[in-house]
Amino acid sequence: MTLHIPFENSYARLPDRFYNRLTPVPVKAPTLLAFNDALAADLGITPGPVEEMAQVFAGNMLPDGAEPLAQAYAGHQFGGFSPQLGDGRAHLLGEVMKNDGQRLDIQLKGSGPTPYSRMGDGRAWLGPVLREYVVSEAMHALGIPTTRALAAVATGERVYRDTGALPGAVLTRVASSHLRVGTFQYFAARRDIPGLRALFEYAVKRHAPDAETPADLLQTVVERQAGLVAQWMSVGFIHGVMNTDNTTISGETIDYGPCAFMDNYHPDTVYSSIDAHGRYAFSSQPNVIVWNMAQLATALVALMPDQDAAVEEFTNIIHAMPDRIHSHWLRAYGRKIGLADATPEDESLIVDLLRLMAENRADFTNTFNALSNGAPREQFLDPAAFDTWELRWRSRIEAEDSPQDTMRSANPIYIPRNHRIEQMIQAAVAGDFRPFDRLMRVLSRPYDAQPDAQDLMRPPEPSEVVQQTFCGT
Repeated sequence: MTLHIPFENSYARLPDRFYNRLTPVPVKAPTLLAFNDALAADLGITPGPVEEMAQVFAGNMLPDGAEPLAQAYAGHQFGGFSPQLGDGRAHLLGEVMKNDGQRLDIQLKGSGPTPYSRMGDGRAWLGPVLREYVVSEAMHALGIPTTRALAAVATGERVYRDTGALPGAVLTRVASSHLRVGTFQYFAARRDIPGLRALFEYAVKRHAPDAETPADLLQTVVERQAGLVAQWMSVGFIHGVMNTDNTTISGETIDYGPCAFMDNYHPDTVYSSIDAHGRYAFSSQPNVIVWNMAQLATALVALMPDQDAAVEEFTNIIHAMPDRIHSHWLRAYGRKIGLADATPEDESLIVDLLRLMAENRADFTNTFNALSNGAPREQFLDPAAFDTWELRWRSRIEAEDSPQDTMRSANPIYIPRNHRIEQMIQAAVAGDFRPFDRLMRVLSRPYDAQPDAQDLMRPPEPSEVVQQTFCGT
């Protein structure tokens, strides 16, 4: 095989109850749609002929050294606990070791049913595959921890959903690992203490080498997730399915199903078609991640010799998390208005701007971007409402060094707007991948003005507004 992937498969050395070994289900006529050359080079992957790569990244051929498996995990989904979930349509091919010693998973998503499929077909259709490819790479370009997209392949087969027959596709995803809060819950729910301890030791070795105790690991994950969610909030990102099985130990964004970026700002914005009660609304995300970390703490308690003392220690860690999120949030939003080091006294300035934006249906991304180019007023239905705030703001930033540079580094010009994603998907289904290629090119430089991409800054027209986003099934 010409394609070379330097596999190092530590997860496959764990006990068999951590996963099911099985190969992806072959597809009819795979075609390579996209390949991330830069990421491949970073991983030490040597590409092969296009036809060969299509076969490999569709799951029809296994690269040398791959040990495909489907991981077991549990999770709280919209608050209800499911003791067994697992990879229902994904196969972990193995891991690669980068030159810097970092170990990364390579996983096929949409590669056929597994024992965890729960009546599903194990497949994905083209739309969610391209959405995750674009949005995950856009998040990386924004500087937000995320899984990455290595390849997308059309299968040459149709998959069937409520809307009818749709073109099938497979995504190749790269992640620091696929360890989730739900992975720990899986063993804790079964009172499998040896399994839970093996998982803890594996997670420490891979993600927290300085941690000595479960409390250390919990503190590490709490800090990572606190920073991650604050970064989501700073770009108007709504995950949509913040279940514990979609919350990583590595602190990376994972599973871009019904995700979305806000256009008009409102704190209660929900896009997910399955979030009927707004559990994962934009403004709820900080509270949800604290709840999710409490579930991780609950799972880890079983490893502690003195569980009463552990409950007290873990509770203190969880109770401290909102302040950590707020600290990250204040710094991120301070930079968005030109303050390199915002203080608690600056919070009212930020909160008042957000209130005005919500009342005036101001576009989230364009309003903050306009602060650095001198034209924010036009973003407001009532521009005069902005004027009083602007006087306070300008008075505050007078003492700052290079506030414009601070804002430009914190406020993206381009985001993967929902209506552009939907237009891209519709074009791709019709066989036109030019919108996909264009989004990938522009979103790889989200902070740089690109004269030929001004239309991608535009919020949707009324006829283009995306009311709901859907899971990537």
